[in-house]
Amino acid sequence: MPVIQTMGLTKRYSGGIRTGPTLAVDEISFEVEEGQVFGFLGPNGSGKTTTIGMLLGIITPTGGQFRLFGGSTPREIHAARQRVGATLEYPNFYPYMSCRDNLDLVARVKGRGKDDVQEVLETVGLQSRQKTKFKACSLGMKQRLALGATMIGDPELIVLDEPANGLDPAGQREIRGIIHRLSEMGKTIFLSSHILHEVERTCTHVAIIEKGCLVRQASVSEITAERVVTLRSDDLVALATAAGEFPGAAWARVRDDRVVVELDDGLPGDLNRHLADRGIYVSHLAEEKTSLEDVFMELTGGDDGFGEVQ
Repeated sequence: MPVIQTMGLTKRYSGGIRTGPTLAVDEISFEVEEGQVFGFLGPNGSGKTTTIGMLLGIITPTGGQFRLFGGSTPREIHAARQRVGATLEYPNFYPYMSCRDNLDLVARVKGRGKDDVQEVLETVGLQSRQKTKFKACSLGMKQRLALGATMIGDPELIVLDEPANGLDPAGQREIRGIIHRLSEMGKTIFLSSHILHEVERTCTHVAIIEKGCLVRQASVSEITAERVVTLRSDDLVALATAAGEFPGAAWARVRDDRVVVELDDGLPGDLNRHLADRGIYVSHLAEEKTSLEDVFMELTGGDDGFGEVQ
């Protein structure tokens, strides 16, 4: 049974007289299975945060439905949310309280004890800094504290909105390590992120949305197993057109100073012969490993509105 299942989930905002209605999420359907580390990806404004808000009960859907742990009625979803831990992009704690005191407060709200807090401090690596006031914490410490607060209560599903946002490579590595430990503990992780190389190293599965619509859902291993060939010639437009006509090509696009082709079938040599038969001779041909970033850029039309691609 999927931990999360959406069926045509939709959110439309009425808007004002000038702007009119806005379709933020457009009938998206996806599933997250137990034990997956699931990356939910999309450009800025694509509907990621709105979707998370609907799952957490912060935003009311205007169409479709979803299930959490198989439950779909209001009573079932309310009970299922007790099994969910979530943190949003910007951690919100009392600045003059220590890390430990902030977590103690969270634990009391959740009806948990000090043993839970100690375990969480050890898991996120803050036991030696537990007396540090929140306002004196680095951004990485604040993110780890937010993860710790999410983990109190031993949730089965952990929802993270941009958990490594703004962190340097060392901080990103720390968050990745915590997520891996949580996965090893049997937790299901649902995370939104724009740091694509971290998603590729952290997640087992991804869904990509664009303008509120789901455009791809697959395992990371499936995506990175796809075959991509890069080509160069004097006329990139003609090269892309001819490469796109190759029977074994899924798509062909001009990207910067080269043409990128995804092969569904056939070999690079077959593609080269196909081009030569049409009078197009390439100065460069190389088969490359597909990255999650390559697929994301292809599906979303580049980095327009996406911010920094890392």
